[in-house]
Amino acid sequence: MARSLWKGAISFGLVHIPVEMYPAVGEKSLDLTMLDRRDFSPVGFKRYNKGNNKEVTWDDIVKGYEYSDGEYVVLSEEDLRRANPEATQTIDILAFVDAEQVPLLYYEQPYYLAPGKGGDKVYALLRETLRKTGKIGIANVVIRVKQHLAALVCVGDVIVMNTLRYSDEIREAGDLKIPSSSAKTASISDKELKMAMALVEGMSEDWKPDQYHDTYREDILALVEKKVKAKQTKTITMPGKEKAPEKSGNVIDLVSLLQQSLGKKPAGKTKAANDEDEEDDEADDKKAKPAARRKAPVKAAATKAKAAAPARRKSA
Repeated sequence: MARSLWKGAISFGLVHIPVEMYPAVGEKSLDLTMLDRRDFSPVGFKRYNKGNNKEVTWDDIVKGYEYSDGEYVVLSEEDLRRANPEATQTIDILAFVDAEQVPLLYYEQPYYLAPGKGGDKVYALLRETLRKTGKIGIANVVIRVKQHLAALVCVGDVIVMNTLRYSDEIREAGDLKIPSSSAKTASISDKELKMAMALVEGMSEDWKPDQYHDTYREDILALVEKKVKAKQTKTITMPGKEKAPEKSGNVIDLVSLLQQSLGKKPAGKTKAANDEDEEDDEADDKKAKPAARRKAPVKAAATKAKAAAPARRKSA
């Protein structure tokens, strides 16, 4: 486990739980270095003084807040801590709410909270309380120089603190062209919905996070290995001509696409869904029978005419 990012306490009511905060995720991205295409030398960035254009080392850098044009107030790490010591050292629980009331859209970054020295019992008390009540704790916490809204969630035996987005950070979806359930362009038949539900049911399984991984990153790394073996370490692959996408009509036959997706009836399809399909088929057969009856006399007349034709030729 990485080093703790933060040490402080969870506070609710008169209860204080000493905790340490650890990162809960470790992003695995491709670390690509920018190169000069002329000689493939790495491209670097310098921190420089905009007044004299000289390079500045980390030891000479301080942080400042620009309160007016070109005028700054210098703020050290100690200044930031002293501004509100309680806020920078406490996860202050403001309320407890039902977990399902907070949309996933608000969740941002997860952190593990581990009990600090002497905090095992009160940590377990909060954990079991969250578990039994199905609640999450909504709290304020300052990480570095930003105050976050956060949710304390019980995940197994660990209390996880997820930072939350504030409501004014969530963009409204009103400007998007989202079809309403009553819109004609998005009308869905019962048959389409039933087939889509059957497809979902057939593809349903238990959540197994280990089976999902970044296949694109693996493909890129495999390409890197291939280029190294082929000694193409400094060969630039230029873009080729892209094929124009095939034009398609505006009408989409959802039933046909769903039938292709389903293939045969999925194993997970319920008996009720199969019974409904049979009822639909019977209804279609009933609709087709009157038409068949109307055509029957025509076929009979044609048959009689064919039978009578040879007889006339013999009499002649």
